[in-house]
Amino acid sequence: MTTLVTTVTETLRYRGKIGQWSWVLHRLSGLGTVLFLILHVIDTSWAAFYPDEYAKAIAQYQSPLFTIGEFGLVACVVYHAFNGLRIILFDWRPEWWAYQQRAARIVFALTILVLLPTFALMLGHVIDYYDGDPDPASLTDIIETQSQFALGFVVIVTAALVLSALYGVITRQGAGFELPGRLEATLWSFMRLSGVLILPLVFGHLAMMHVIQGVFDITGSGIEVVGTDIVNQSGQAVEFVGARWDMLVAGVAIWRVYDAVLLALVVVHGFNGLRYVVNDYAHHPVVNRALNWALVFGMVALIVLGAAALIAGVDNTAQQIAIDMNASASP
Repeated sequence: MTTLVTTVTETLRYRGKIGQWSWVLHRLSGLGTVLFLILHVIDTSWAAFYPDEYAKAIAQYQSPLFTIGEFGLVACVVYHAFNGLRIILFDWRPEWWAYQQRAARIVFALTILVLLPTFALMLGHVIDYYDGDPDPASLTDIIETQSQFALGFVVIVTAALVLSALYGVITRQGAGFELPGRLEATLWSFMRLSGVLILPLVFGHLAMMHVIQGVFDITGSGIEVVGTDIVNQSGQAVEFVGARWDMLVAGVAIWRVYDAVLLALVVVHGFNGLRYVVNDYAHHPVVNRALNWALVFGMVALIVLGAAALIAGVDNTAQQIAIDMNASASP
């Protein structure tokens, strides 16, 4: 906690040094992206396993609160991607470090240049949706759902703290969570390589799911699902996901493969980045070990959950459940 307070106070005291602000924004944008990633993998898996819950989740994503959050998410992803490339570039050519301030300004400029037209297109989806006099999820429903996620995080961290304390007592281990030096170096290299590989995948995903078609089009009846030649006949979010995942090219479900690669790269990249943050600020052995255990568990659980949903797909029964639920909820 002392280290975190020092970081905040020193950042404010630093006043405008662009390298420091780039570092802070890179971490904040990464944390925001990881938070959304966790929610996104979990709720998308509901399309395969709990279609009624997925329909409720999409209704909440179409609310004003999450609409604002969507704009923030896109800003986080775009800035984090460009600044990540800056970091990779200077790691590759450390002799160019003298130009880091100029590169940081270029990153800010590129981020703004990309976000301006992107936000304009996204705003068009928002205006079209709200012109139709929708009935979005209430703030009470959103708080109730998100509090369940928050409670889950608290339970996982609490359990990890208890297990870490017991482990320390039994083994008399006074150190935190440490990885072998070779593995640590491998993960460092993975962050750079995955950052490059993720860039076209995540930008493609953002373009398809937030710009070309937004979250509001997921429940649009008669709209062709982006990246396919299939029309969402029912206007159900579950059918949208099923149509996209069932799109075949030369017998290959290309969007399942695309999402699987994106899932693996982004989850490992994001959780390893979160591990760096934890190790910077959580120095107490019990706490450090517990948070790292929780991260490993969360990373594996998300990959398994996402992979299971991609393999299972969305069958007709799941779509019918969503249709029946929507019919019963209509006045």
